[in-house]
Amino acid sequence: MANLTYVTGNYGKYISVKEHFAEKQIDLEFLEYEFMEPEINDIERISKQKALEAYKILGTPCFVADTGFYIEDYPNNPGYPGAFVKRSGVANDIDDLLEVMKNVQNRTCRFLDCLTFYDGREFYTFYGISEGTLSLSRRGNDIRKAKSNLWCVFIPKNCDKTLAEMSDEERKDRNDDHTSATDIFADWYKSEYLSFKKLIKK
Repeated sequence: MANLTYVTGNYGKYISVKEHFAEKQIDLEFLEYEFMEPEINDIERISKQKALEAYKILGTPCFVADTGFYIEDYPNNPGYPGAFVKRSGVANDIDDLLEVMKNVQNRTCRFLDCLTFYDGREFYTFYGISEGTLSLSRRGNDIRKAKSNLWCVFIPKNCDKTLAEMSDEERKDRNDDHTSATDIFADWYKSEYLSFKKLIKK
């Protein structure tokens, strides 16, 4: 099977993604690497730039995954922090976020995942989205698999628990119409990309 590496500085993300790939019988390697993110609020451009940088380091097909967090009625800055979720410090200072949002009635927010795979020739980009609301307080335990500290304040649509309060099964089976960039990519990689690679080798 072709070499495939996930490049990220977040080990929790790797553990979560590895499980998705294992379910589909896809081997996944891991490179821990901290990217310097460009100062642009465009998650696709950021993702592609990171994928290219990762490929230059590895020289083999690899992918990166970025997540934006968009708060609909963030005071004086709707949609904040968006693709700046890491650089803004929002994810690392949950108490400050809750303080800023304490008098905001509309707490609608969403995660937008952007995964980019680069094989040295083409970029392939996949998206996932999860709609929900911001809780009034920090809820749930710190979990090793958490992709973000924001899990403890994000309540998915049609749910009454934050992601951090849910079990693995509850997160996987939740009824919020969410889509997973990881799952979409894994299915495509196995059913289309690898099949095409085998075909052209014949």
